[in-house]
Amino acid sequence: MAMTLTAAARCVRAARLVTPCARSVRGLQHASGEGVEVHVDDQGFANVTLARGDKFNTFSDKVISRLDQVWNDLRAESGLRGMFLRAEGRFFSAGADLKWMKGSINYSKEQNQADAEALSNMLLNLNTLPMATIALVQGPAFGGGVGLVSCCDVAVATQSANFTLSEVKLGIIPATISPYVIARIGAAQSRRYMLTAEAISSTRAQEIGLVHEVVADEEGLREMETSLRQALLRAGPNAVAASKHLVTLVEQSENPSDLVVATARALAEQRASEEGQAGLGAFFARKPAPWVPEDLA
Repeated sequence: MAMTLTAAARCVRAARLVTPCARSVRGLQHASGEGVEVHVDDQGFANVTLARGDKFNTFSDKVISRLDQVWNDLRAESGLRGMFLRAEGRFFSAGADLKWMKGSINYSKEQNQADAEALSNMLLNLNTLPMATIALVQGPAFGGGVGLVSCCDVAVATQSANFTLSEVKLGIIPATISPYVIARIGAAQSRRYMLTAEAISSTRAQEIGLVHEVVADEEGLREMETSLRQALLRAGPNAVAASKHLVTLVEQSENPSDLVVATARALAEQRASEEGQAGLGAFFARKPAPWVPEDLA
């Protein structure tokens, strides 16, 4: 792994405590480009919208580059409380843009490699963002769209949403998204749905772990978003980042005995951090933690 749990805990400890406020990310309080819109609201949440609804929110090289830059901008901002990923239109994402795919037919092996690595790096960047990431899925997701959902920490879908790993129908494979899809639904389910390209209903997606919640409609998505916002606003933002890294470390550890010291050290450092001291102190004083907004205290 690129960063040990100890190093991550030190970074978290060094981060400043934050309270909800209006802010911009690298000057992007509200920005758009290449079919991706970004808005940071007054609660400190980044709202990223796939805004190519007329093109089914498909990926092109420019969209991938734009998303990667958005993740970099969010990563550079230490004060965010989380990120919501949503889409405009009927589709969440239909995967790759057909014009872009058609152009790739004439690519050399080296060009195809570079193209695939750009998508792979964008997904890795999303998967490792040091904040809670939530996908709000209002419609069908294909290929790379399923990859985006799999990279988010929490996924909520409407009953009308469905998910398809459709690559084999085109004679290609879901390679770049596979680390995240397999981590999400396991090897057995991945073998079925990657090999058959069957559509996965939202109910079935919840059964196999691709999504966490299924709601009736977009109103249900908004209600679930509100609930998740409130939960995250009550949580220490640095503790959220450290907990996310902790899950990855434990999941990828090949030697459980190594985790004895690593997890104990991480807990000790977070307890001793400014945020940990403030949170514990508030708890024993029967007061709200300093990062909790007044309307939720």
